[in-house]
Amino acid sequence: MAQNNLLAILLAGGMGERLMPLTVQRAKPAVPFGGIYRIIDVTLSNCFNSAVRRIFVLTQYKSQSLNRHVRLGWDIVSHELGEFIEVVPPQMRVGSDWYTGTADAVYQNLYSIDLEPAEHILILSGDHIYKMDYSLMLDFHKRNNADLTVAAIQVDRKDASRFGIIETDTDQRIQGFQEKPADPKPMPGQPEQSFASMGIYLFNRDVLFQALHDDAPRHDSSHDFGRDIIPALIGSHRVFSYDFRDENKKEAQYWRDIGTLDAYYEANMDLVSVEPIFNLYDQTWPLRTLVPQTPPAKFVFADEGSRMGVAVDSIVSPGCIISGGRIANSILSTDVRVHSYSRVNNSILFPGVQIGRHAKVFRAIIDKDVYVPENETIGYDLDRDRERFTVTESGVVVVPRGAFGSAAPVGVGHVRAAD
Repeated sequence: MAQNNLLAILLAGGMGERLMPLTVQRAKPAVPFGGIYRIIDVTLSNCFNSAVRRIFVLTQYKSQSLNRHVRLGWDIVSHELGEFIEVVPPQMRVGSDWYTGTADAVYQNLYSIDLEPAEHILILSGDHIYKMDYSLMLDFHKRNNADLTVAAIQVDRKDASRFGIIETDTDQRIQGFQEKPADPKPMPGQPEQSFASMGIYLFNRDVLFQALHDDAPRHDSSHDFGRDIIPALIGSHRVFSYDFRDENKKEAQYWRDIGTLDAYYEANMDLVSVEPIFNLYDQTWPLRTLVPQTPPAKFVFADEGSRMGVAVDSIVSPGCIISGGRIANSILSTDVRVHSYSRVNNSILFPGVQIGRHAKVFRAIIDKDVYVPENETIGYDLDRDRERFTVTESGVVVVPRGAFGSAAPVGVGHVRAAD
């Protein structure tokens, strides 16, 4: 049954500077993930699997492809029953500025939010990878008569400075909150662990509205939920933490902030392992996306020599043609073509990528519609690659769109939508 008294606000306007150059032409939540998905699909799927079907998606930065993806892939709600997924661009209703923080993004859209009846408002981020039933968090929120509930997870203290760090009492009521502290406080009795916010906030409607109105005129505020709104409410309201309950059904809890190129690469590479931590194939928790009208993947040529169309330990999406090339430990998005005698290992190929004959690609992320020329090598000489492309700290080569200055040869592939 749909959560009729719950309205979700999905923040999807982030620039994603640490994911450049993948975010030069697209918003961070629109970056491809796992072959056929976009990052935002994970959070939207969580909403649907939690019976949350009234969702505002707040966009801002280079949102064309994100808008199109949501419009074409997620128009599966019943409008007659009051369900909707509505993309909301900046309205400039309260000024002429772009969003200055996560709280300001919601504040600038209070007019639209106020038109929707809802006792509770769920604030979500569109750029995390995890599985969570938000209805269980709502039950916890109601049982504790909370004004605000923050979803939280244990993280290694050495990594905790990237998150909001929570201090609670024995009843899970929050006593302290620090956004990205330089010296994160450890959990009681666990000196190597910290309790971190997941960026998921469940507010009572009136509490959220009042907090945003109080924060908006403050010149000393960054208008951010973690830095400003939550700390201001702790002393005067009932603010609780909710222990993340993972619906991924694995031994270790899985929640990833894939805000850097290396984190993004590692999260994708996990998917092609024999026993991936993040399970794409759980039919009890389906991940939805825009499914293009594309033919099945095809593997051709099996000569006794070095030409063989084969892929092992890999994800190969619809529309791909492995034409005499070899793929290993890689993710191929839709409509990728790999030509004869080429090699692709430990790499992520975005939609429409083509690998020319005798080319070799190793530990690379190649953006949409790139045509890698014949005999080209990527990932084997990092000094040379740094002169041409972005190379991450761990040595992953990121090839941007238009990197080789020409489109794919005429007659190969087909016309693709702008991204």
